[in-house]
Amino acid sequence: MRKVLICAGTGCISSGSPKVTEKFREELSKRGITDIEVYNTGCHGFCEQGPIVIIEPDKTFYCRVEVDDVPEIIEKHLLGGQIVEKVLFHEPQVDKKVEKYTDISFYAKQKRLVLHNCGHINPERIEDYVANGGYEALRKVLTSMSPQEVVDEIKKSGLRGRGGGGFPTGLKWQFTRDAKGDKKYVVCNADEGDPGAFMDRSVLEGDPHAVLEGMAICGYAVGADEGYIYVRAEYPLAIKRLQIAIKQAEEKGYLGENIFGSGFNFRIKIKAGAGAFVCGEETALLTSIEGNRGMPRPRPPFPAVKGLWGKPTNINNVETFANVPLIIKNGADWYASMGTEGSKGTKIFALTGKVNNTGLVEVPMGITMRQIIFDIGGGIKGGRKFKAVQIGGPSGGCLPEELLDLPVDYDSLIKAGAMMGSGGLVVMDETTCMVDVAKFFLRFTQKESCGKCVPCREGTKRMLEILEKITEGKGEPGDLETLEKLAYNIKNSSLCGLGQTAPNPVLSTLRYFRHEYEAHIYDKKCPAGVCAALLEYKILEDKCVGCGACARVCPVGAISGERKQPHQIDPEKCIKCGSCMEKCKFGAIVKG
Repeated sequence: MRKVLICAGTGCISSGSPKVTEKFREELSKRGITDIEVYNTGCHGFCEQGPIVIIEPDKTFYCRVEVDDVPEIIEKHLLGGQIVEKVLFHEPQVDKKVEKYTDISFYAKQKRLVLHNCGHINPERIEDYVANGGYEALRKVLTSMSPQEVVDEIKKSGLRGRGGGGFPTGLKWQFTRDAKGDKKYVVCNADEGDPGAFMDRSVLEGDPHAVLEGMAICGYAVGADEGYIYVRAEYPLAIKRLQIAIKQAEEKGYLGENIFGSGFNFRIKIKAGAGAFVCGEETALLTSIEGNRGMPRPRPPFPAVKGLWGKPTNINNVETFANVPLIIKNGADWYASMGTEGSKGTKIFALTGKVNNTGLVEVPMGITMRQIIFDIGGGIKGGRKFKAVQIGGPSGGCLPEELLDLPVDYDSLIKAGAMMGSGGLVVMDETTCMVDVAKFFLRFTQKESCGKCVPCREGTKRMLEILEKITEGKGEPGDLETLEKLAYNIKNSSLCGLGQTAPNPVLSTLRYFRHEYEAHIYDKKCPAGVCAALLEYKILEDKCVGCGACARVCPVGAISGERKQPHQIDPEKCIKCGSCMEKCKFGAIVKG
């Protein structure tokens, strides 16, 4: 039977996919067509192209579909067998329309394992998940494996935590399994707070049962009978689909008492968090579940020994748990065959910034940054030059062009001064000021600091003040040395991961783009032309036609000149708002 799959992820919903779904159902009903099914699915990851409609089994990928396109798709494609070209994806690299999603470079060069169900099943129907092999891994461990064999299998796979730290998952499970306690917990960290990151949200919205199954397997392995999913309240659709999935799994007997007749009991509850970035840190997260303000606790003891309500607790993030059923079903050797020596499997990245194709990409560990940005991302927007990529969210680092061929894995990134983090990838072009970027990320972490420890609370504030001074043209010799000294002190003395990694954007930009800092301080120039206080607008006499358009939009009357004669800007009056440059049709105004 033919199927019309319509994305119902947060991105496509916001661009109108519910109305497209309604129109498909209305038109098919009007025509009396009953042998074509209309499905809502989870996120495809290519959100900028939404609403996305896929026709199966043809694999046809229609994007930016509007309600008015629906009758034509039904008439031409579903009834007439003809492709509707106007809503096909336009591939920027080759400047042509592409029909099948399997041929679109954004998808063709990915390796979608964790995301394999997203965009292809209805996340609110447990039958769809089961039909694709769902809960078979749970059945396998409960009927044929001992808890220690499950832990050993995860160890053998080489899976490392996808939440940012990269700690070996099997070893973490072993610590919790070995800990003494009459009660143990499994916690899923779905407090995704990195700006621009939405991989956890998409997995929860598009394939929630994979996470529930991974948690249940973990519960069996470590000896826990209860789990919590800590998900931020800003993800209402993810929470709704988790609630539906938990209810369905309990009704089918995949969660609850005596699962698969094995005597194993496991229940999962949802805890909606208030959205504090620090609650992504595991001890702060546990404190928040307990009903307190989310602040970190000193470690040791680690949560595996003394976690939720003082009981041994295993914490992994969404993507880590979603990998577990795949490993159990296909075997540790299969999983370990992908990736690099120290980083196995695949990783999901949220690719964004100055790149043609933005969205979620799942790739094998060890792929180069160049392949992600240029082969999958389609290169830099507007034909501009690549400058840097920021990886790992606000706690990550910025890597320059000479590291584009760096293999993307945990260890290589750490050596280069960055980190995997949760998987945010922000691409920057030549118009980006790296000092301004460092200031942006440090401002974020400084605001999100819970304030418990002095190095993080006061240290990041002092660093931010210095960066603000530099971008305002008030930088002085010695500022960079002070920045570095503060950064290392904060990294070495902060209580939790937030403070320990907050200086990374500053340190990595100082390492690879120090000349930009020096230009700000010594030359009082911003090479990228971003920092307003360091800019000077000029009118090029040979290009100015004297139309007066610039003078009319100048809010402070800084531009003067006779009609049809070259104009001038008074630098004393100019507030550097850029309105004149935007208005000029002749390219006669420049900044520098």
